[in-house]
Amino acid sequence: METELKNESKLQDTICAPATARGIAALGMIRISGPNAISIINEIFVTTKGLKCVMKDTASGVTRHGFIVNARNETIDEVMCTIFRAPNSFTGEDTVEISHHGSIFIQQQIMVSIVNLGARIAINGEFSQRAFLNGKIALSQAEAIADLISARTAMSHHLAMKQLHGGYTEKIKEIREEFVKLLSLLELELDFSEEDVEFASRDNLNQLMQHSIDELEKLVKSFEAGSAFKNGIPVAIIGKPNSGKSTIMNAILNEERSIVSPISGTTRDTVEESVQIEGIEYRFIDTAGLRSAKDSIERKGIERSYKAIERAHIILYVCDLTNTPYEEVQAELLLLDSQVSLSGKKIIIIGNKTDLVRSNKVQKEAWDAMNSLQISAINNIGIDELLARIAKISDKDEKQDELLVTNARHNDAMMRTLAALLVAKESLAEGQPIDIIASDIREAIHYIGEITGEVTTDEVLNNIFSRFCIGK
Repeated sequence: METELKNESKLQDTICAPATARGIAALGMIRISGPNAISIINEIFVTTKGLKCVMKDTASGVTRHGFIVNARNETIDEVMCTIFRAPNSFTGEDTVEISHHGSIFIQQQIMVSIVNLGARIAINGEFSQRAFLNGKIALSQAEAIADLISARTAMSHHLAMKQLHGGYTEKIKEIREEFVKLLSLLELELDFSEEDVEFASRDNLNQLMQHSIDELEKLVKSFEAGSAFKNGIPVAIIGKPNSGKSTIMNAILNEERSIVSPISGTTRDTVEESVQIEGIEYRFIDTAGLRSAKDSIERKGIERSYKAIERAHIILYVCDLTNTPYEEVQAELLLLDSQVSLSGKKIIIIGNKTDLVRSNKVQKEAWDAMNSLQISAINNIGIDELLARIAKISDKDEKQDELLVTNARHNDAMMRTLAALLVAKESLAEGQPIDIIASDIREAIHYIGEITGEVTTDEVLNNIFSRFCIGK
């Protein structure tokens, strides 16, 4: 592993930190890790029978019931204490976990006793960083831990667990191994360059490169969906003024979030809120009505509407059934597509205000033919069906089993890897010298190694792990 770690001596420190959130609770936990973890707990733990110095002989994975005492031999709390001996622990070091009653005062007093015996308080993410540095987890798996902790939905939890279990890491390692094989063939030719020997045909090298390019392009393309499933799928509610967009937004949220008025153009800015539907988070964006702006403020609001459309994955196009003939809808969408691309976006056409429209069989059949949904947002009619349609077109079931890239850092590294590989393939096609092609492959190996941590720097590690909580 190529590293530029400036603080290797800190790995010799014994660290400690609360592993549970600060505050009053039934239970709390403190974690100690490092070369002196067991000797420290050996000094402050007393069994229920009053025996001291028993932890040094406790087997890995065993939990003991007893008390934590301070330097004056005063009992701080009744605890459960578990030993994990190196290398069979999360960090790969000797580790102790102390479960105590969830009092802030108790936690502070136990921490003081531990620090007084030579441990230092861990910095953010230091336990996970040690797990990575000790080869217990890949860097991408460490990042998955942070995603797991912050997961708000079933889907974001599923994606984090999938990455944590290593399927994603294994795929990246497979691609990297293909690069290494490719590089070894090229370097063999360099070693025997004077003998004019080809260890692999140019067609074979081209096929190997193309296979890796295809794999990387698939992963890079998955980032848009992966990021949306992780952070919330953006859904833009658009349409003409006074079509009922804000009423639909409020009905979806089940609260009065957007201002509703019979006056056209009430919404002058975008309003954004998140809702969970069937385990997926959606970020609904109520937008200003699309029309020719009457003033600079409305113009700015409409500009933001177009930006919301650009970043949305799903478009709810709302029409007022009382004044929108079905013939106009497709024309309006074509006009909108000329102003901002709708390519790749999933569109649900909504005919709103059914409560104000007389039954018209011909018109209803025409709206049905467009696969539109007719609702009355003000009366909450059709909202459940709307949410069901949104969930259906999100492709949750299909995407759940796919390997999705959810991390922006990983995606950036993959794009740089792909760029280097495309240059190598072009150089091969042009008949460039082998050493030039080999240099491009080495660059690709370097970039993809940044994902799992085969290649990293102290700055990158500190940036990643500083986002963790202290006890993780």
